[in-house]
Amino acid sequence: MSKPEGSLLEIFKASTKLGLTSFGGPVAHLAYFKEEYIDRKKWLDDKMYADIIALCQFLPGPASSQVGIAIGMLRGGLLGGIVSWIGFTVPSILVLVIFALLYQSYELGDATFIHSLKVVAAAVVLHALIGLGKKLTPDKPRIAIAMVSALILLLYPSAWMQILIIFACGLFGWKMFSSQAESKIHPFPVTFSKKSGLASLSILVTLLVVLPLIAKNTDNILIQLFDTFFRVGSLVFGGGHVVLPMLEREVVPTGWLTANEFLGGYGMAQAVPGPLFTFSSYLGTMIEGFGGAMVATAGIFLPSFLFLIAALPFLNELRKRPAFQGMLTGVNASVVGILLAAFYDPVITSSILEPADFALAAVLFALLHFFKIPAWAIVLVGVAAGSLLNIM
Repeated sequence: MSKPEGSLLEIFKASTKLGLTSFGGPVAHLAYFKEEYIDRKKWLDDKMYADIIALCQFLPGPASSQVGIAIGMLRGGLLGGIVSWIGFTVPSILVLVIFALLYQSYELGDATFIHSLKVVAAAVVLHALIGLGKKLTPDKPRIAIAMVSALILLLYPSAWMQILIIFACGLFGWKMFSSQAESKIHPFPVTFSKKSGLASLSILVTLLVVLPLIAKNTDNILIQLFDTFFRVGSLVFGGGHVVLPMLEREVVPTGWLTANEFLGGYGMAQAVPGPLFTFSSYLGTMIEGFGGAMVATAGIFLPSFLFLIAALPFLNELRKRPAFQGMLTGVNASVVGILLAAFYDPVITSSILEPADFALAAVLFALLHFFKIPAWAIVLVGVAAGSLLNIM
């Protein structure tokens, strides 16, 4: 296996910068990752990045977080994945834990800076879409796959429809693009073996079977919390916006939280950078203090690590095969369509509400796309400009 090239410190610095500035939800996160890891630092090429996105779209859990973890693993081994997760996730965990400790009945959903961050996300996502589209849909067949995928998902939006689209496009790609497979594929620098992958999958399955039995026969709230959040993190497809209603069904009917407490945390989770799955940190704190926060957060993110350790060694081998390359070609084209659909809903529908929003988004996009202003600076400019527009 190839040896990872990056130091843990550089991974931590890059991921922490993203953890402090990646507003806008999962689709925007992928755009920020591309800007930082692919375009600026060139840790991976576009093909590798697209294959990682395709893999993480197949897996349950938070897709954008898994992409960040996978990049950290490829750059710095298993510890690199952990460090990447810490940098990207801990800033929002801290904010949500503090918010839970200081919880009061006030709304943050209409704050000006939150809306400005949504406008920033619109510009960043459009920039990423153009970049990914050039690489992943360079011809008419793949453009057609992307457009059909976007059309279907816009008409029938659901996590299961997304999975069905990816699966169907993979089969179509296998039939249509296998003959165009590349003979030279740069391997992923994976440091763990297939045996480790199988062991990781065994641990995941064992925990899914054993934890509910233990939780049912104990009064220990921390064990019950870990079981609940581990199960949700293992079984949810579709990312953060899908996990929120699933968590509501787990914590409100049981009496752990009231509906108002849940919604208060939901509003704050939308306002912070990083993954929406850190909402679990707020819930854990509300239920059982700092201990609850640690257990809930570990429970919901642990499956992502286990899935990636199980999948990456096999993906490295499969990428060499023409049939699998054809499948990935179809899947990657469908991902462009899925991101296009997500660019409209929820990105555009929640951010461009009046002409001033469109004007600001256009300026930010121009600064990012044509003037090559870094994404973190776009966040600062967008929030400042949004505040000025609100005053005028």
